[in-house]
Amino acid sequence: MYLDKEKIIDGIKRYLKVDWGKSLKEAEDFEIYQALAKTIMEGISENWEKTSEEYKKGKQAFYLSAEFLMGRALGNNLMNMGVLREVKEVLKELGIKYNQIEEAEDDAGLGNGGLGRLAACFMDSLATLNLPGQGYGIRYKNGIFTQKFEDGFQKEYPETWLKYGDPWSVRKSSDEVIVEFGDQKVRAVPYDTPILGYGTDNVNTLRLWEAAPINDLDLDAFNSQEYEEAVQEKNKAENISRILYPNDSTNEGKKLRLKQQYFFASASLQDILKSFKRIHGKDYEKLVDYVAIQLNDTHPVIAIPEMMRLLYDVEGISWTRAWNIVENIFSYTNHTILKEALEKWWIELYREVLPRIYDITYRIHIELLQSLEKQYPEDRKKHEKMSVIQGDLIHMAWMAIYGSKTINGVAELHTELLKNQELKEWYKLYPKKFQNKTNGITQRRWLLFSNEELSNFITKLIGDEWITDLSQLKKLEKYKDNKKILDKFLEIKNLKKTQLSNHLKKVQGIEIDTDSIFDVQVKRLHEYKRQLLNIFHIMDLYNKIKENPEMDIYPVTYIFGAKAAPGYFRAKGIIKLINEVAKAVNNDPRVKGRIKIVFVENYRVSLAEKIFPAADISEQISTAGKEASGTGNMKFMINGALTLGTLDGANVEIAQEAGLENNYIFGLKVEDINKLKEKGYNPSKEYESVEGLKKVVDSLIDGTYDDGGTGMFQELYDSLLKGASWHKPDQYFIFKDFAEYRETQRKVNIEYRNQSEWAKKAWINIANGGKFSSDRTIAQYASEIWGIKAKEI
Repeated sequence: MYLDKEKIIDGIKRYLKVDWGKSLKEAEDFEIYQALAKTIMEGISENWEKTSEEYKKGKQAFYLSAEFLMGRALGNNLMNMGVLREVKEVLKELGIKYNQIEEAEDDAGLGNGGLGRLAACFMDSLATLNLPGQGYGIRYKNGIFTQKFEDGFQKEYPETWLKYGDPWSVRKSSDEVIVEFGDQKVRAVPYDTPILGYGTDNVNTLRLWEAAPINDLDLDAFNSQEYEEAVQEKNKAENISRILYPNDSTNEGKKLRLKQQYFFASASLQDILKSFKRIHGKDYEKLVDYVAIQLNDTHPVIAIPEMMRLLYDVEGISWTRAWNIVENIFSYTNHTILKEALEKWWIELYREVLPRIYDITYRIHIELLQSLEKQYPEDRKKHEKMSVIQGDLIHMAWMAIYGSKTINGVAELHTELLKNQELKEWYKLYPKKFQNKTNGITQRRWLLFSNEELSNFITKLIGDEWITDLSQLKKLEKYKDNKKILDKFLEIKNLKKTQLSNHLKKVQGIEIDTDSIFDVQVKRLHEYKRQLLNIFHIMDLYNKIKENPEMDIYPVTYIFGAKAAPGYFRAKGIIKLINEVAKAVNNDPRVKGRIKIVFVENYRVSLAEKIFPAADISEQISTAGKEASGTGNMKFMINGALTLGTLDGANVEIAQEAGLENNYIFGLKVEDINKLKEKGYNPSKEYESVEGLKKVVDSLIDGTYDDGGTGMFQELYDSLLKGASWHKPDQYFIFKDFAEYRETQRKVNIEYRNQSEWAKKAWINIANGGKFSSDRTIAQYASEIWGIKAKEI
């Protein structure tokens, strides 16, 4: 995989000439980026092929996920190859600024939030550990959406990351398969992306499917001047892989989502079986020895009945033998305890879109009922509660549990909640199936690449083994009282804050005080993540400043980054509220710059790489018991931010590893919430009694802030005090946690002023981040679930 100076220069010049018809002097940054990417692809091609052939000889893990939030590939690939510095030097000699070439690459539009970023980290760890694993997903033409703020409202525009093609993917037309629905057939066209591990010659694969029509054009219709009719089949097919998570507020949207899920599940399984048959023929009893399939959340769970269709209908294996294979090759990762996120499909829609899959699902349902009848002969209620089909709904999570070898949660607290609350009946039935696999992140992208200055400093102190063994960070702890070391850390932190500040000034025209506390909440917008609690505190602080303009506050910059699902009205209302408060706070001379609100537009991986290293405070304030794990908390931690959070998800383990005294933990615990629910929670009590809260909440509807006549703020107000048809008032306990959150924020503001103590806490967090590497997580999946072993080419 060695790329020397001559190969790099020759490759760039050659691809510029072939693809763009330009010389180096004439080329635009984007064209140089493409040429450099293709040069790298050429350099890794031989090892990529070798890796693929070697992996086929033994057992492989296949990771099915609706999302892979990969970010940009150029810098990460060069770093993993060990040639990033050399390439920067070569470009410099050619009079080209590497940073400009890097910025010319769009983030791949293949994911949205933590689910997709976890999958991307897992791909990196699989490759780095030389483990035979491959990802399968969808090649979304227009991603999820590009977010812009217009008058404070979120507006969605198509992502255009594939406008000029993707130099990192290779179309494999010979591996096309046909996927059939009730009303159409489509071609599934695979595109392979190389996944480069750090410091290894192994190159793993991410295979993404693009939907294409059987016939591009109905020529008879076209010649009859029925032009729209002529391309109807093409458009209908391509819609399947056009957008990640299409709006499903209508029946048509739901159909498209179901088609997406079946499309990539079916294509992936056909591909796996085709590859297996090339080597082993039709000896399907060997499948369990060569294939392990991980279902990342419920989106790919439809793969279970699809595998039954392929084995039973297509290959002619008996039902009993096929089911025995299925329940020994599939494993299911649960990512949520939110009932609305445990996917359910209306029977009528499911049967219309996938008639044969419905028949198979129904048989699975009957066999589960028969099993429950034997286990609990007298308990009809349990039969109904655990059935795959209940009333008019098909429960995908139940099918996943019944049809999988293992079920895992993604943090210790989350797994315990699954076993003892949300899935307790299933745990009693299948105790040996349940495992915990605490999520992790790749330190290569989130520290080595994102924070070069801190990485170099760490390597200088303890060597570079931490790059592939994050537990080595523990060696840093002996420096926790070393003033010289901590001063250097603060110097690096200030540099990263300056870099972020400069970037935001350039792209959004926002000026930031780099001496202020950078208090950051960046994650998908959802009510349970409680961006609303964060902005309520800021609104309360703003009210106090207006009442007492001379009050003592250490300057704070509150940084938000989040996208709301296009059909999620309330989440979009929260975005509008944050932007309205920002407009008021940032333009009020009474504030005197002591607080500032920045909502970064179009939050994505390449922006996250600039934000995490600059943060002082990591806002992880979800309602206890609702966040399965979270991984942003880990990225903040290893970059020296302190967690301000609830005891939820992986926050619990972060506090255990780094110490409660070195973070800021507040709020209701899971057991407190359970007791409140049993007793009956009345948020009006807090609304009336907690100082300042009523004024904040009333400002939603008293004209203080303007929602542009949309009714968004009234709806927010009602959701907190009246509830809605589908939930009780203040369902995420914002009012109940408000006072303690405010007090914890006050404590942060005071303690930050003692920079030596603050730096010590931050340093201890970095030193205790070793547990949270995705390398550790993937090694556990490999040995305890998949049964795969490293193969180095």
